[in-house]
Amino acid sequence: MKLSQRLNTICEMIPPGSRLADIGSDHALLPTYAVSQGRAAFAIAGEVNRGPYDAASRQVAEAGLKEKIAVRLGDGLAAIRAGEVDVITIAGMGGALIVRILTEGKDKLEGVKRLILQPNVGEDLVRRWLLSEGWMLTGEQILEEEGKIYEVLTADRGESAEQVREHRDRLYAEIEIGEPPITLGRERLLDFGPFLAREASDVFREKWTGEIAKLERVAGSMGRSESEDARGKKEALERHIQFLKEVLACLPKDKPSSN
Repeated sequence: MKLSQRLNTICEMIPPGSRLADIGSDHALLPTYAVSQGRAAFAIAGEVNRGPYDAASRQVAEAGLKEKIAVRLGDGLAAIRAGEVDVITIAGMGGALIVRILTEGKDKLEGVKRLILQPNVGEDLVRRWLLSEGWMLTGEQILEEEGKIYEVLTADRGESAEQVREHRDRLYAEIEIGEPPITLGRERLLDFGPFLAREASDVFREKWTGEIAKLERVAGSMGRSESEDARGKKEALERHIQFLKEVLACLPKDKPSSN
């Protein structure tokens, strides 16, 4: 069994011997591979829709892993019980949906030591939730596969409030990147990703070049308006675009990706 580069990157973040819950598991490829490779001693494949649930059930049965992988129908973390797992993966959804799942299922996070999250969009929303909820962002990977760019965020539960605070202050401390340097504070690091901004790989550059192009199309579609509010929004967007361009212009070229 071979995983996509995206799923393999997620799997590598699962500590060996974990009790895993993969939420939105689709065909249960990740838990099946994780169990077969010893990354997970036990896994739950959670799905909210009957079609993917049936596909996951078939995958687990064909792999001969019905004793080690439970396929469950449930919305988000409703598929698991509190204290049942110590690692949760959520991949291939929007950041807002991931935040909703984690927020609504907060009582199910008891005993969970690690979250591995791969939002398709809205990565900053996930980082802000982790920060506000006292999770320590401990790793970020960015990769390109089949023309799409993905970010994988790994967060661990702190042992104490002091540890979490010290980690937060260190990770989101103001940094200077590029030459000539540009200063990035906490808000910008939440947007870019503190690890990704420090590494500034070619894939990182490619992602934000694409984001600039999207924002320029939005700005162009706003056109001219007599409304002061509309003019203000367009000017703010144009300032943001200019800032992004300045960040990219100062980054060194030909840096490796983080996958």
